[in-house]
Amino acid sequence: MILDDEDDFRAALARRMTKRGIAVDEAASGEEGLDKLEQRPADVVILDVKMPGMGGAEALRRIKDRFPATEVIMLTGHASTQDGVEGIKAGAFDYLTKPIEFEHLLTKIKQAHDRMRLLAAEKEEAEFRERMKEQMVVTERLAALGTLATGVAHEINNPLAIIRESAGWMRQILAKPEMSGIPRKPDFEKALENINKGVERARRITHQLLQVVKTQDTALAEVDLKELSEETMELVKRAALNKNLDLTLACDAKKPVIWTDAYRLRQVLLNLLTNAIHATPEGGRIATTIRITPEGAEFEVKDTGCGIPKENLAKIFEPFFSTKGAGEGTGMGLYVSRGIVEKLGGRIRVESRVGKGAAFLVSLPLRAVAH
Repeated sequence: MILDDEDDFRAALARRMTKRGIAVDEAASGEEGLDKLEQRPADVVILDVKMPGMGGAEALRRIKDRFPATEVIMLTGHASTQDGVEGIKAGAFDYLTKPIEFEHLLTKIKQAHDRMRLLAAEKEEAEFRERMKEQMVVTERLAALGTLATGVAHEINNPLAIIRESAGWMRQILAKPEMSGIPRKPDFEKALENINKGVERARRITHQLLQVVKTQDTALAEVDLKELSEETMELVKRAALNKNLDLTLACDAKKPVIWTDAYRLRQVLLNLLTNAIHATPEGGRIATTIRITPEGAEFEVKDTGCGIPKENLAKIFEPFFSTKGAGEGTGMGLYVSRGIVEKLGGRIRVESRVGKGAAFLVSLPLRAVAH
């Protein structure tokens, strides 16, 4: 972008750049330039220091604040060299004095563009390394989980069965006529109910542990995503009605058919809908949307719930991480769902803001490969 209040100078410079194959946008004031950058971000801005209204220094500050990756080359008159120096201190790439030697300006633009790409690559590499570091931590945790899961589940399930049978036996005793008058009978019955709930929760956790480490063959077939979604929504319809939630389904294709594993995909969708119902207050909305593109399929489950704090977005797919209250969740649902989606050749991601709800998006290939 050329941001200069001299119309003739700006137009002439734009023509010469266009002939050199550079896409150019123009603005005659700082305000106009910022508005255009909001609509069409530029890699490099050529900015005149002396302009009426918003000066170059203020325009530079706002550009670097809103578009930190954009490089700025400042133009100064002979009498305003100090402005250029101050611009460099404020984050400008360089400054040139008028009149400008065009080839020199082109060199500076190329250098600024190269620097922008280099910084972007360095940032991407740093983010990649951070993701790999986090993934290594998760991988190590999962390796330990895989080693222990089968044995732990077996060792836990045996005493759980004994506890459940004993609790059932005690309930039968309490139900006998001769026990009708014992003191504090309701307290005993409530304690037995809590035992049963605890046993069921422990059973679910061990079941999910075994699901994580168990190798299952993928059963691929043609799956109508709309029909699958309708069937799954029926399973959660009662829970949604209890909270007066509005469940909707939209699809942009008449027959959204892909080649995938219907059973596993239903498990993912059921988990996302269940989580959305839990997170959405009474009277809210949960919208499921199916989209088909030449590259693949995507379904989205979007709610009007409480949203997910930014610090939790990177954790929600980790095993045993849960924001639900004690006894309400195992923290394995999203982790298992991500594993299923990735095994089907897709990916799952989340977009959320606190107080604005959450949207889970599952992208899948049109034809999964059996594993």
